[in-house]
Amino acid sequence: MSRSSLDRRQWITQVSAAASSAMVFGTLPTVNGAEKPRDANSRLGIGAIGLRYQGSVITEKAAAHGDIVALADVDREILEKANSDFGGKSALMEDYRDLLARDDVDVVMIGTPDHWHTKMVIDACRAGKDVYCEKPLTLTIDEGKILRDVVKETGRVVQVGSWQRSDIRFRTAVEMVRQGWVGNLERVDIVLGKNKTGGPFETKPVPKTFNWDLWQGQTPDMPYIPERSHYTFRWWYEYSGGQMTDWGAHHIDIGQWGAGGLPVEIEGTAKMPSVKDGYNVAIDYHVKYKLDNGVEMTVSDEGRNGVMFTGDKGRIFVNRGTLDGAPTERKLPREDFVLYDFDNLDRPERAGKLDAIINHMGNFFDCVASRKLPVSDIESQHRSVSTCHLGNISMRLGRKLTWNAKSETFEGDDEANQHLSREQRAGYEIA
Repeated sequence: MSRSSLDRRQWITQVSAAASSAMVFGTLPTVNGAEKPRDANSRLGIGAIGLRYQGSVITEKAAAHGDIVALADVDREILEKANSDFGGKSALMEDYRDLLARDDVDVVMIGTPDHWHTKMVIDACRAGKDVYCEKPLTLTIDEGKILRDVVKETGRVVQVGSWQRSDIRFRTAVEMVRQGWVGNLERVDIVLGKNKTGGPFETKPVPKTFNWDLWQGQTPDMPYIPERSHYTFRWWYEYSGGQMTDWGAHHIDIGQWGAGGLPVEIEGTAKMPSVKDGYNVAIDYHVKYKLDNGVEMTVSDEGRNGVMFTGDKGRIFVNRGTLDGAPTERKLPREDFVLYDFDNLDRPERAGKLDAIINHMGNFFDCVASRKLPVSDIESQHRSVSTCHLGNISMRLGRKLTWNAKSETFEGDDEANQHLSREQRAGYEIA
């Protein structure tokens, strides 16, 4: 079998030791021997998959809690640079399965493009590893349903990199809204920013140091275009969802957490590019959601980036540089936060990406030790990214949709339900 082809049956046989315990009261069961006794001086072994910018950021933050022992990336140049940056002592591999098979890897950092997140998290959980995975959690809604079941069955700790939940500005805004500081919440307005446009782009030979077949994974096999990979993958619908799943996995998550509801109606409008071999995510987009508690939530690409909560007694605006509004003139002590019950109050308040990730990573390792649910757990992040996907689906279909949040299907709409999953390339299926 080619190393670029994933034999699901063989892989599951090799690494699966999943238990059928259920999560109870926010505590994860102990399974797979991952919580084997350690001496007082032992440290967790960290493996990292996908090491271009964000993957290296989270791996560097994780290093405060363990030892980096193995690195995997399909781009040899990126892999070797990361190894040099982290001291040059890690085992290096192209295929992430080789990393998951190592006994010295206890926790895994995943910083790959979006279309690989779900399969890698599933494989890591079945291999008995705890996981910190970058956002957005999934490429499709149905992927999230499968992933949620696997995490529950295996009892692994999985933290999603929606680090704004560990940023004191965003957390304070959500706590104030949920505790009634703006009165009865009426609407949430979110601005994400524009999607990039571009193309047609030129097809080029695949670099000798880059495994393009493995990078593509479940997605259609396409001729190599440099703009399809690395950072700019997010402007191709095959691999991502544009700003709706990039910034949306942050801001829509905060908006939905603050609103305390799930979508039941979605109405999206957008222009869809038609440039051959060019970026193909929506432009000039706007989505209006009705949540099951009556709150209206909008998402658009124009305006001031951030999240505005509006109630009948006030407003709160929050973004990565601002927490503003009359209710915020009073202090809400961290001791009075109620939305997450495993806060470590010994950690200092942090704001801004690189600082907030310190606390987000710290929360992950706290939960690895305690077997508690992390602040960006699978259920919350599956629901948040599902809302992002719902917006993209409505925009692509160009019409209003009705969503059943309990069954996680569109009601009486076979065409829309076809968009809950995508065809997966043979050998890379998620199950």
